[in-house]
Amino acid sequence: MIKDNKCARIHSIESFGTVDGPGVRYVIFLKGCPLRCQYCHNPDTWIMTDENVKTVDELIQDIKKYSVFIKPKGGVTVSGGEPFLQIDFLIELFKELKKQDIHTAVDTSGITFKENESNEKIDELMKYTDLVLLDIKQINDLKHQTLTGHTNKNILAFARYLSNKNIPVWIRHVLVPGITTDKEDLQELRTFLDTLNNIHKIEVIPYHTLGTYKWENIGLKYPLEQTNPPSKEQLTLAKTILCE
Repeated sequence: MIKDNKCARIHSIESFGTVDGPGVRYVIFLKGCPLRCQYCHNPDTWIMTDENVKTVDELIQDIKKYSVFIKPKGGVTVSGGEPFLQIDFLIELFKELKKQDIHTAVDTSGITFKENESNEKIDELMKYTDLVLLDIKQINDLKHQTLTGHTNKNILAFARYLSNKNIPVWIRHVLVPGITTDKEDLQELRTFLDTLNNIHKIEVIPYHTLGTYKWENIGLKYPLEQTNPPSKEQLTLAKTILCE
């Protein structure tokens, strides 16, 4: 197992991403995630293995190749998996990116945040983070536990933490029929979001089945195989409640 803070276990890299933050993004998908979301389209990121290890220096050199495309309005986004599981690497990477004047974003669920405990490493990372893409999967805690295997208490506490620090946030909410489409849940989520002062964008992401083959490839049964993408009416309702 690697121990160097300047190394990370990489799942994959997308050099011209356009959906994980503003502008054109160099997106790094890290391995490892404690959540087991029923709709996860990257279940092959769950386990943190050492098959593809990259150093900060290696990544910076590769990122520089694309700087002409990403610097004007884009930047680098680290996603997963859950990036905070490799937070020491994140800190070192973001420090170097800020030296290069490159916009930094991290796509996280915030599940590793501990309310009323020391979060020194997250504090340090936020010094070099321009944007957080925060996935709030379900506002109802019992439903969240069914959906992901974990409580949402740390996630909501992390959202409040970011608001208190005034870190720019894009909220992401995956709309899954029968799981996250309930009107009362959407209204409760909107009420919570209205308590935050740092939201720059709210994204309602329609559930899709494009990653189901990955479950099969790693020998797992996809739990939502009978679930279809949301209807136009469901999507409109969610966007009306959350985004207007």
